[in-house]
Amino acid sequence: MKIELRSDTFTLPTAGMRDAMFSAPLGDDVFGEDPTVNALQEKVAGMFGMEDALFCPSGTMSNQIAISVHVSKGQEVICDELSHIYLYEGGGIMANAGASVKLLKGDLGRLTKAQIQASISPDDIHACESALVSLENTVNKGGGSIYETSDLQEISDFCRSTNIPLHLDGARLFNALVVTGQQPVQFGNWFDSISICLSKGLGSPVGSVLVGNKAFIKKARRVRKRLGGGWRQAGLLAAAGIYALDHQVERLAEDHARAQAIGQICAQLPWVAQVLPVKTNIVIIQLSGHVTSAEYVPKLVQKGILCAPFGPQYIRFVTHLNVGDDDLIEFEKLIKQI
Repeated sequence: MKIELRSDTFTLPTAGMRDAMFSAPLGDDVFGEDPTVNALQEKVAGMFGMEDALFCPSGTMSNQIAISVHVSKGQEVICDELSHIYLYEGGGIMANAGASVKLLKGDLGRLTKAQIQASISPDDIHACESALVSLENTVNKGGGSIYETSDLQEISDFCRSTNIPLHLDGARLFNALVVTGQQPVQFGNWFDSISICLSKGLGSPVGSVLVGNKAFIKKARRVRKRLGGGWRQAGLLAAAGIYALDHQVERLAEDHARAQAIGQICAQLPWVAQVLPVKTNIVIIQLSGHVTSAEYVPKLVQKGILCAPFGPQYIRFVTHLNVGDDDLIEFEKLIKQI
């Protein structure tokens, strides 16, 4: 028996999702004629109170499209040092937008208005012009940490006052919404653009949606085409996204509860130094002493617990819809044997 805890990208379509996919009306999305893609885009834009949306193959692509639209060559993106757009998108900020990055050290990947304000480059020809602030919520590398409403409002107000666009990498945004009770439309008010993944905890096989105003999405569509992201009969995949948004949001709370349980189990292990605060579906443990993830991940895998190294002394577990209570019982039994 294998317990898949490497990532929530390993989720498989449910029976209901498969039925929705195979019955979806289709067209050619490059021509704007796939009705199911159009329905998904309208649905997500409406949820967030935004004017328009664009269905993309991946969260990396939707983030990189947003950065390329917001930022010109030679300008800079301000983000936390743990940001996915910096660490895990293949150097795309430089390669795609020709932009620099100003890295800040936040609290588990979360920045404050004061940090951002202090980091804005001066109006000086010698300085790299600050052109975009990017946040992540939840923060993957921060153990699924979540921004408070007051912090988001402060950062948004500041960015608006300085005319600097604010982007959100919301790969796991719905996990945050389930915990906080915040509403999607609030994020539409705070941010100029938002990337939302459908292929993680929501359980779709592929896809992310980028939202913004009409002018932004018009430019984004052109960048998507340039990057090779034009779909044809993509309604099969869009139907999965619609199904996920209609049926698989509230159940994210189950993933969070199982992540809490995994965190509590790991906190009792003698080879675990600490467990980062578990807020959503991500559990990150720090190993004790000189123990390394290179040493312990293979031991866990050998027992049937699939997990991911997350630094020299860190291991990540991620819960999702294909991890149930029976898996949790087996996890506790197996990990205590190590």
